[in-house]
Amino acid sequence: MKMIGIGDNGAAGLLPQYIEWVEQSEVLVGGERQLDFFPSYTGQKIVIKGGLSRLVEQLQAEQRKTVILASGDPLFYGIGSYLSKKIPLEIYPYASSLQLAFSRLKESWQDAYIVSLHGRTIKGLAQKIDGRQKVAILTDEDNSPIAIANYLKHFGMTEYEMFIAENLEGEHEQCRLMTLDEVTESSFSPLNIVILRQTTRGPVYPLGIEDEEFSQRKPDKGLITKKEIRVLSLQAMNLEPTSIVWDIGTCTGSMAIEAGKLAKEGAVFAIEKNEGDLANCHENQQKFRVDITAIHGKAPDRLEEFPDPNSIFIGGSGGEMQQLLTTCIERLQPNGRLVMNLATIENLYEAVNCLKELQCDVSILQAQLSRSKPILHMTRFVPLNPIYIITASKKGIENA
Repeated sequence: MKMIGIGDNGAAGLLPQYIEWVEQSEVLVGGERQLDFFPSYTGQKIVIKGGLSRLVEQLQAEQRKTVILASGDPLFYGIGSYLSKKIPLEIYPYASSLQLAFSRLKESWQDAYIVSLHGRTIKGLAQKIDGRQKVAILTDEDNSPIAIANYLKHFGMTEYEMFIAENLEGEHEQCRLMTLDEVTESSFSPLNIVILRQTTRGPVYPLGIEDEEFSQRKPDKGLITKKEIRVLSLQAMNLEPTSIVWDIGTCTGSMAIEAGKLAKEGAVFAIEKNEGDLANCHENQQKFRVDITAIHGKAPDRLEEFPDPNSIFIGGSGGEMQQLLTTCIERLQPNGRLVMNLATIENLYEAVNCLKELQCDVSILQAQLSRSKPILHMTRFVPLNPIYIITASKKGIENA
């Protein structure tokens, strides 16, 4: 059984050997577009529609000579990887849409970041691509070049120009290099691939963003996890690039935003009970180019709307600690971590007892920090409020 990649130029782009295999086959499988390239085929045609499980059953039982047609490189966001694990296959790729698009742009692509929005949400794209010089995006009807351009403008990512390659190797091929504003005023074929290329460098925010950079509630400034405590807490959360993170009581969103920059390929979900603080959180997301899910509510209410996390941050206690911690630990994935910041010994005592009752491994770091401040020609230190940083590790199933 053979799988052959094919471009929009149809049979004209195939090697003679590949055409011979198609002609000698008794079953030809592919999407409607690929099958239409062979109108005079005399064998049975099977159209790939919807899920692949039924197709796999058919192919596993098939004894005749079979050729499967796939778009471009079947192993590049294609069906090749899935089918090759289910049935014995020989795979013969064509040039991928990515290769063709970069060749039209006359740009190398070994250093490009590649992301597919085909059938996927655009949520979280901002932090994934921020700072990257070249980005290739596979699009779909919803995540079109226009939608992507508007998204980038929303997050102030105007340092990118956009190259749109449409109908590559087809009769109506068209390639255009445009500004984001030009893209939003144009129209495009649904068959396209987008390449983003930096024209200037965007803003850079290192770990431990200064407190003053965040939009905060006025006149009550200071309701923010301080930079030093934020860095210590992020370290305790043990984040990985694909982590799913909860931030409970996100306020300005400082922890959620920094977590989003560390877990670029994961997702961050935040909840805040104060609408004014939530508005600041949304404003900060735009400024720092981190696209997270932030909702209005008081935890543990509405936490059922979030997926199970690898890591949870709780910035303080607003009451109902027992119920909140129980819900969080129940939902936390095995070997996940919960990190909590507390200012009083009473809340510390209650939280530690509750977490131990929930069979967590608990450690506590007391952070007493001071910042230097000039006084005349000398320097003094101004202490920050002491904070208890609790780290609770949920035991894996094998250790429970």
